[in-house]
Amino acid sequence: MDKDSYYDKSRADYAVAFVELLKHTKGQWFGKPFKLMPWQEKIIRDLFGTIKANGYRQFNTAYVEIPKKNGKSELAAAVALLLTCGDGEERAEVYGCAADRAQASIVFDVAVDMIRQNPALSKRVKILTSQKRIIYQPTNSFYQVLSAEAYSKHGLNSSAVVFDELHAQPNRKLFDVMTKGAGDARTQPLFFLITTAGNDTHSICYEQHQKALDIIEGRKHDKTFYPLIYGIKEDDDWMDPTVWRKANPSLGITIAEEKVVAACDSAKQNPAEENSFRQLRLNQWVKQAVRWMPMDKWDACAFKADEGSLRGRVCYGGLDLSSTTDLTSFVLVFPPEDEDDKFVIQPYYWVPEDTLDLRVKRDHVNYDLWAKQGYIQTTEGNVVHYGFIEKFIEELGEKYNIREIAFDRWGAVQMVQNLEGMGFTVVPFGQGFKDMSPATKELMKLTLEQKLAHGGHPVLRWNMDNIFVRTDPAGNIKADKEKSTEKIDGAIATIMALDRAIRCGNDSGASVYDERGLLFF
Repeated sequence: MDKDSYYDKSRADYAVAFVELLKHTKGQWFGKPFKLMPWQEKIIRDLFGTIKANGYRQFNTAYVEIPKKNGKSELAAAVALLLTCGDGEERAEVYGCAADRAQASIVFDVAVDMIRQNPALSKRVKILTSQKRIIYQPTNSFYQVLSAEAYSKHGLNSSAVVFDELHAQPNRKLFDVMTKGAGDARTQPLFFLITTAGNDTHSICYEQHQKALDIIEGRKHDKTFYPLIYGIKEDDDWMDPTVWRKANPSLGITIAEEKVVAACDSAKQNPAEENSFRQLRLNQWVKQAVRWMPMDKWDACAFKADEGSLRGRVCYGGLDLSSTTDLTSFVLVFPPEDEDDKFVIQPYYWVPEDTLDLRVKRDHVNYDLWAKQGYIQTTEGNVVHYGFIEKFIEELGEKYNIREIAFDRWGAVQMVQNLEGMGFTVVPFGQGFKDMSPATKELMKLTLEQKLAHGGHPVLRWNMDNIFVRTDPAGNIKADKEKSTEKIDGAIATIMALDRAIRCGNDSGASVYDERGLLFF
C-alpha cells in the first residue's frame, strides 16, 4: 500500500458484492452465482478498495497476465459491467477492446448473458446487439466494443477500457488512442488489461508485461499501475505438474488437471506444440524460434574469477562495434593455464549517455539499471565515443597481456588503426559460417562442460539468451542476426575472442582445433 493511499473495505466489499450478484454463463457453471475465486477477489478488492487521499482510486491501469481457461473472460465482463453500471459515474464511457471484432465480442457476449440472468440489471440496461453496445439507462452510461480496425477513434472521453488479449494487438495504435489522454476528463479512469502471454517482444503487450515485471521485482515504481502476472519462471520445468499451479490459480476449479496433463503429454511427443503449451497453459513469453543456448547450463557457469589473479595473464579480445548510437561490446577471454582451469570471460559494454532513457523505453531493456550496477558504461553525448573506448582498452592492456583483438572486418577502420597504433595486434574476423562455426560450437561445448567462468554478467546473459543460429548444409552454425532480433553484440564478441583463445592459447603453439579437430554436432 502506498503511503499516500488507504484501503477502504466498504468500497472493496461493494465491488465484490456487485460482481457476486452476477451469474456464470458457460458450461457446467451456467446460471450459478459468480463466486469470485481468491485470485479474482484479490484483484477486485485491490483495484476498487485502494483509495488515494483525495477519495479516488489509486490504480488507473491494471495489467493481469494469466493463462487461458482460468476464468479470464468472465472476470473481464464482470469488471466491464461494474464500471458501466455500478461505478457511480455519470455518462460513463466504457470500451471493450481486442485485436478484432470477434475477439472483442467474446467479453461483450459474456456481459450480455450476465445481464439477462440478472433481473435488476435487465430492467435498467438496453442491449444493442448489432452495435455491440450496452446502455445503462439510470446514468446514461454505455459499454461499447471496439477493435484494432477502429484505432482512428480519436476524441473519446473514456472512463474505462477493458483490453482483452492485449498480446494479439497487431500494433500499438488502438492502445495509444484508448489510453493516452482519453480519460483525462475523468476523475478515476481505469484501463483494465488482461491477457495471456505472447511471443512478440516488440509488441505493446510485451512493453506492458516488462513494466509490470519491473514493478513486481522492484526495478521501477509506479503507484498508479497494478501488476499481476501468473506464470512459471524460465528455469522451472514446464513438464513438472507441481509448477503448473503457479501459472494457473484456477487449476482444479475451472481447469481440469487431466486436460493440462493431456496437453503436456502431447507437447512432449510433438516439439512443435511445446511453445504453445508453455505460452497458453503456463503463461511463458516464448519466442517463435527455439533458443540456441540452454540458459540453465549457461547460468551454471557463473563462476567468478579473482580479478587480481588475472593481472598479467594472457588473454584475447573480441570487439563488436555497433552503429554509433547502439550498444558496443568488448570481451576478453583468458585461456586456462592448466587442465583444471576454466576459460574466463570478462565483458565490457558502452552506450551513449544521452540516449539511455530513450533506449530503455524503446527496447524495454534494463540499460538504466545495468548502468547503475556498473555492468554498462555510458559515453558522453548521443553517440558512442570511440575515443573513450580506445582509452579504456589501452588501460586494460596495461593490466592484462592482450595478445590479439579480433574484430568484424566490416567494423570501424579508424578505431582499428588507433588500436594498432597503441601496439595491439588486431585481426579481422569474418562473420560467415567458416569463421564463426568452430568457436560457436566450442562455446556450447564449454558451457555444457562448465569450463567457462563468466561471473553471471547480466548483459552478456541477455545477449546469449537472444541468440538463434543458422546451419548450412555442411553442418556449420553461426548466430542468425535476422532471427536474433534482440541484441547479441556481446555474444558475437565472446565467440570471436574465444576463437583466438582456443587457437593460440597461452603461447603461439598448436591450437585445440589442430590437436582435436573441429566439432561436428
